[in-house]
Amino acid sequence: MAGQKVQRQTGVALWRQIADRIRTSINHGDFDDTGMVPPETVLALQFGVNRHTIRSALAALAQEGIVRAVQGRGTLIERKERLSFPISKRTRFSQGIGDQVRETRSVLLATSEEPASTELARQLRTKTGTRLVRLETLGQADHRPVSRATSWFPADRFGAIAEVYRTTGSITKAFRELGVPDYVRVVTEITATHADEGDLADLQLSPGAIVLITQALNTDLDNVPVQYSISRFAADRVRFTIEN
Repeated sequence: MAGQKVQRQTGVALWRQIADRIRTSINHGDFDDTGMVPPETVLALQFGVNRHTIRSALAALAQEGIVRAVQGRGTLIERKERLSFPISKRTRFSQGIGDQVRETRSVLLATSEEPASTELARQLRTKTGTRLVRLETLGQADHRPVSRATSWFPADRFGAIAEVYRTTGSITKAFRELGVPDYVRVVTEITATHADEGDLADLQLSPGAIVLITQALNTDLDNVPVQYSISRFAADRVRFTIEN
């Protein structure tokens, strides 16, 4: 882990900067020999802060499930392997991680109908103002939130998708019931950013956590767009595998 001092007066809290750096070091395997995060006194010296700031950083990481305080020993790194999430021609949440966990579940958080913006119309190859159904969903693995997604569907074709999804808990099954037996992923763009307030609440993250964002377009087998979605994944819980 870099022994650089944190940057003050940047608008980002010191404990958050430190939590980010410790998280990155854990992901890089910097502490694999001990399985423990260095003592608070060592971290305070490395980062040039007091122990209270270090405790705040470690508390945030503990809330994320990355570390755990062990009485008399220090701070233990939780050995939770990231789920491998494949991105391929047929990307499916439950099928993608289903063999890595005991249970997957998708939850409908909210639904609405709205006119297509210029960008959504471009993505779904329709006219601006076309009615779209919007779904806000949460993907869970073994009762732990992994992703939150916003998806848009042409309302003239999928006006009932919210009701069907609420019953089936699956976009794939909902499509099937609505006359789309199969669909394929044609575009996936991936970026990363810090978690926003919605991520903190729905993905149970602490401030400073990183999320991976996918913007994806699915079409039916006639190459007609059926779904455009923006999904946000907890970066410490998944890694993407691109399959050709």
